[in-house]
Amino acid sequence: MSSPSEFPSPPPGCPAHGSGRGAPLYGPEFAADPNAYYEYLRQSGPAGPVELSPGVEASLVTDYAAALHVLQNPETFVRDSRHWRAFNAGEIPLDSAILPMMLYRPNALYSDGAEHMRHRQAVTETFARIDTHRVSRHVDRVADYLINQVSGRGRVDLIADYAQLVPPLVFNELFGCPPDVGDQLVYSISCLMDGIETDKAMESLVETLMELIALKRAQPGEDITSWLMQHPSRLTDEELISEIMTLIGGGAEPTQNLIGNALRLLLSDERYSGGQHGASLLVEDAINDVLWNNPPIANWAGHYPLYDVDLSGTKLNAGEPVLISFAAANSDPSLSTSRQTLSKRAHLAWGAGPHACPAKDLAMLISVLTIEKLLNRLPDVELSVPVESLTWRQGPLHRALTALPARFTPARRVNPVNTQFPADARSAPTSSTTEQQRRPPKGTFWSGFLSWWKG
Repeated sequence: MSSPSEFPSPPPGCPAHGSGRGAPLYGPEFAADPNAYYEYLRQSGPAGPVELSPGVEASLVTDYAAALHVLQNPETFVRDSRHWRAFNAGEIPLDSAILPMMLYRPNALYSDGAEHMRHRQAVTETFARIDTHRVSRHVDRVADYLINQVSGRGRVDLIADYAQLVPPLVFNELFGCPPDVGDQLVYSISCLMDGIETDKAMESLVETLMELIALKRAQPGEDITSWLMQHPSRLTDEELISEIMTLIGGGAEPTQNLIGNALRLLLSDERYSGGQHGASLLVEDAINDVLWNNPPIANWAGHYPLYDVDLSGTKLNAGEPVLISFAAANSDPSLSTSRQTLSKRAHLAWGAGPHACPAKDLAMLISVLTIEKLLNRLPDVELSVPVESLTWRQGPLHRALTALPARFTPARRVNPVNTQFPADARSAPTSSTTEQQRRPPKGTFWSGFLSWWKG
């Protein structure tokens, strides 16, 4: 594949010039080298034409200033996908893998104006009730448990055995999910993000959330689900289902990607691994590096212009999807090369404007603690394969590794609670396996952890 700086023609997998189709963001070529696609799209101006899945076209904003303009102007660019012209005209394949991630749902993510404020207030005031000390203790115990599962082996897949497990375990506890419910939520959301049997995944997700809401109505607790149900905004069951779906999916999935991407950097970049060119930097610095250069959600934030718009020379038609490439905007060549040192928080990985991520502080807390625990428990952990051989999950939305093999000196287990551990509680779904292999048996994803937790 050509380097991003040499683009006389589209990168592999892109349609030929003049075909009328956008650059496809769903194949292996895009997963292998998204920056090549972003560089190609920049030839079209601040936004370029893309295909999110076959037959689903959109404009992808790759310019930093243009991205901020779209994100911060809800009067022109709305999030309510009921304005989607092509879908309303019956031009979008109903079996499209991307469709469940784009269709309107009554929650903060897909609403505007007063309705958005009502939903957003319920979310932010609920999140304000979270005890960060409780979160820290839970992350610590989850991480200890998972490290104990591999500590005697001397080898680990830091994605499947660790990064993919900590956030769902923590979020399941925060939302008050019993084991079976937690298992199914994690599995269904993972399928939606990867575009695997999305119809079945969405159906299962709704059914599981209905079960959770019924449980919390009968037995409310000190958890996010119960607090949302009790909030003065009086969310309906349909709104609760949609809100919880977005909060768990938009919380756990990006957080596990952030952890995985940061671990890759920490174990492969001499600036962080203590190589000959410099001492080790802080975990927070590595995470900030990832948020700038490999954000866990690379392309998202669907907007719909209410009328035809000229975006710095690029025409955006009313009712056509406009997505933000957080990854491309962060790497916009027009930005100062010193952007990361001048303002660590100026990246767009958390979004911006009225729809900026409400859980960024929680995600940062979980990520930092998860990584620090691993490095403290396994201080000599290192990659067991060349970093160039690592592969990325396919899909237009996320930036996530398929695996991160590592090795370390086998260590004894540390059990601050008791000495009884399940033989192997790891059964979380991974994106690089088949659907049958991905599906966890009911209750196994974290019931093993709970049995240890409760002694």
